[in-house]
Amino acid sequence: MAGRPADPAAASQRAHAVTAGSRAQTRERLRRLNVVTLAVVTLSGGTLVVVVGARTWPQAVVLSVGAIAAFVASVRWTAVGIPRVVLPCLVVTAAVWIVGALALDAHAAFYGVAVVGSLYAPKLPRRRVVATVGLIAFVALVGAVKALTAPDDATDVLLLYVLLPAGVATVMAGSLFAGQIYYDLVEELEDARQREAELAVVKERMRFAGDLHDIQGHTLHVVKLKITLAEKLLGSDLRRAGEELREVRALVGDTITQTKELAYAQRRLNLSAELENAKNLFEAAGIHVRVEREADVGEPANELLGQVLRETTTNILRHAQATYVRITLSEAGIAVLNDGAGTGPLTGLGGLATLKERVADDGGALTAEKRDGRFLTRAQFPSGRSDG
Repeated sequence: MAGRPADPAAASQRAHAVTAGSRAQTRERLRRLNVVTLAVVTLSGGTLVVVVGARTWPQAVVLSVGAIAAFVASVRWTAVGIPRVVLPCLVVTAAVWIVGALALDAHAAFYGVAVVGSLYAPKLPRRRVVATVGLIAFVALVGAVKALTAPDDATDVLLLYVLLPAGVATVMAGSLFAGQIYYDLVEELEDARQREAELAVVKERMRFAGDLHDIQGHTLHVVKLKITLAEKLLGSDLRRAGEELREVRALVGDTITQTKELAYAQRRLNLSAELENAKNLFEAAGIHVRVEREADVGEPANELLGQVLRETTTNILRHAQATYVRITLSEAGIAVLNDGAGTGPLTGLGGLATLKERVADDGGALTAEKRDGRFLTRAQFPSGRSDG
């Protein structure tokens, strides 16, 4: 048994779920890569700070506490948001810098607060710059207090406790700030791509609905016309009435086939077949039809012009009181002229409006104008576009 076509809404939901899942996986891989990189850097840097900067056991303990807090904060880094552990780590590293600078003469104690602050200041939802400037100012202020209280060697103290810590904090914060901006841009691009995919789904739904309208609307109006004709012939020509009903049955069967082809994306219109169909329908409705074939239309535009002709035929049978129709095929496209258009404003041409966009997307132009009771529909492509 042939499988049924998938429901468009369910298919869209599945596609959206797949896209969201893929995006989550990508974000998780990026997060893991960043965490591994940050962990390696902070662990290496913290170890170096303790080994090089500690001259006494109290200094080693204090510097180790700051390095561990920095390492924990880097391991808990997330792509979105700030974990709860960050604030305690920030408080601990700030205390380490104060105690290390003012009590233990450990100028490398700024390492922890510089790392934690630089990691998470750029991730704040607002006032990121203020937070970053505040971090650098805090590091420099603690060093300045140390410089003011130093009995001698003020120049060396200023260099080791103010300029060096503030400079390192500035470089670290600037680098991570730039990295966060890059990450935000990647997120925005991913959001834009997802919105583009959703718009493509909506556009495809509209195209499907337009094609379904073309098939069902055209068939229903033709069936109505033929049944009306068969009713008139029942009392005078049973044979002709039977022929009309058989044509109705064949038309319904053909519509079912076209609907299945549309559902499975296999539908193809042929301009020559649509031209013959339009001619027969107009003649059955008592409308004189004249076909002028100046040139053959090539394959690239064949199907689209077939849709234009089908929609125009439906509009004439439905909205006009036409007595004649002239269909002109040229190398550039197709033109359909009919009378009986009336003098009121254009109404009920939603199908042509949809086709206008599709013709434009394919490089052509579709126009519809009414003048002196006549209606002209014209679809044209640039020279060389419709000739294959």
